[in-house]
Amino acid sequence: MLQLTPQLAPELAVSEWFNTPTPITLAALRGRPVFLHSFQLLCPGCVSDALPQVRRIEQVFGKSDLQIIGLHTVFEHHAAMTPTTLRAFLHEYRITSPIGVDQADGTSDIPVTMRRFGMRGTPSCVLIGRDGTIQHHAFGVEDDLALGARIAMALSGEQPIRKSEQQTETDGRCTDDRCELSTA
Repeated sequence: MLQLTPQLAPELAVSEWFNTPTPITLAALRGRPVFLHSFQLLCPGCVSDALPQVRRIEQVFGKSDLQIIGLHTVFEHHAAMTPTTLRAFLHEYRITSPIGVDQADGTSDIPVTMRRFGMRGTPSCVLIGRDGTIQHHAFGVEDDLALGARIAMALSGEQPIRKSEQQTETDGRCTDDRCELSTA
């Protein structure tokens, strides 16, 4: 297995927060594991698979010190996925965990946090350890049992062995319940 050097998670760049009274920073969460999940409200795999999985994570790990943070990462259909639309979506789907709107900077269609973390599309997730390093980074929806084991290891403070992520080629469309960035 390939052992990688732990990488400190970059800070979130969020233009607006929902479901939290104050903005959240990863620096302030140091000492707690963080499950960051990136989604788009118009991504079919996010709505049908990833967000229900986040609810299951909340149910299983809700009494632990795991911080779950959603990141609305819009890289397509910008006019349709506004903060107003997101507010209604969060209400209708009864999403109560903190959700940040990934910040656009005008230099790219890809928002800042998505670029900082090197996310390939939505849904994506990043598991950050108590020490602030990235323990796991994935594109797509993973098996509940495998993801739960990773979260349990992060909660225990153990550092998992990392293996390189398998890359798949797509044409930048929503396939296999994932919406990937177009490279063209």
